[in-house]
Amino acid sequence: MENKPKITAAQRRLLFGAVFLMATSSIGPAFLTQTTVFTQQFMASFAFAILASIVIDIGAQLNIWRVLSVSGKRGQDVANAVVPGLGSVVAVLIVIGGFAFNIGNVAGAGLGFNAIFGWDVRVGAAITGIFAIVIFLIKNGRAVMDIVTQVLGVLMIGIVAYVMIISEPPVAEAAKRAIMPEDPIAMLLPIITLVGGTVGGYITFAGAHRLIEAGMTGEKNLRFVSHASNWGIITTGVMRVLLFLAVLGVLSQGAVLSEENPPASVFEFALGDIGMKIFGVVLLAAALSSVIGAAYTSASFMRSFNKVFDRYNNIVIVVFIATSTLIFLFVGRPVTLLILAGSFNGLILPLTLGAILLASRKKSIVGNYHHPTWMIVFGIIAVIVTLIAGFMSLQGLADLWNG
Repeated sequence: MENKPKITAAQRRLLFGAVFLMATSSIGPAFLTQTTVFTQQFMASFAFAILASIVIDIGAQLNIWRVLSVSGKRGQDVANAVVPGLGSVVAVLIVIGGFAFNIGNVAGAGLGFNAIFGWDVRVGAAITGIFAIVIFLIKNGRAVMDIVTQVLGVLMIGIVAYVMIISEPPVAEAAKRAIMPEDPIAMLLPIITLVGGTVGGYITFAGAHRLIEAGMTGEKNLRFVSHASNWGIITTGVMRVLLFLAVLGVLSQGAVLSEENPPASVFEFALGDIGMKIFGVVLLAAALSSVIGAAYTSASFMRSFNKVFDRYNNIVIVVFIATSTLIFLFVGRPVTLLILAGSFNGLILPLTLGAILLASRKKSIVGNYHHPTWMIVFGIIAVIVTLIAGFMSLQGLADLWNG
């Protein structure tokens, strides 16, 4: 019988750190709003979009985590090895997109503080920026980052699970509609929107880049990497399902959601007067973890630009967070920048995932490692769907010109 190497306590912390870095990066303020609005529109049939997005997530995550870890290269370096220059283009797009979205994440954290304590949104945003910067300035910053993202992730899952239970959603109806939605064609836009917001851009690479930085590379660590990718997919999927069911339960009881802040009204209906403060905690946790994830992963794509970015990566992260926070404090959320970032973001995953699928068959990149065919099939499905999402996201550019 083969003796499988045991995972040490330090490796376990790293594993769950990578898992929650990826999972919490995908669960930001936009995710809360999108899930609530689409559930309100499609009710139980939205379960089909949730299930489809999880399948696509599997196609992207399994391929990316395994190929990057086996090769020991980050996403942009693998893309450059397949098509010279492609990785550099992707890195620029990710940094632009991550920076713009981080302004939104900082704003979301400010709104969370406002809901909990009634503070000015800018005060809460400033506190968020300072807290995130301190994490990357202290000696054991990476270990603290791992712990913080885990705590915030568990906190979000726990609160949303409680709201889901007390809202008593029609689980049987949701399970049925997950396979047989009332209008499958109408689900295309929600699926693409969910995938673009929770899988596209920098988010997909957060966990794998964390493992590469920690030296968990090569075929010898493939079992560990598989554990991490599987748990990452499960964690993100659980959060999606819980939030969907919580919203569905509240709506099934006849709740009318606020147009200004649909997710907050879900918590108010389920929990009463304290609901807004509890929502503030969830929003703050989602936004703060996304600030950390966006900054860390975007900066990891800058490592290939120049040795200076690699050597002083923590300083790059600090500047990234400080600048996005200051822009929100003094300029606000620049709508034009966010639209541009969203349009670019939609093109990142199909380009990089496509390159990674090609890399999985190149010995010069992965050596003698044999990548499972079924994973490649899942990956191709993810590329096709995200490519459609990318072209649809370009509508944002058209809106800019016409607006």
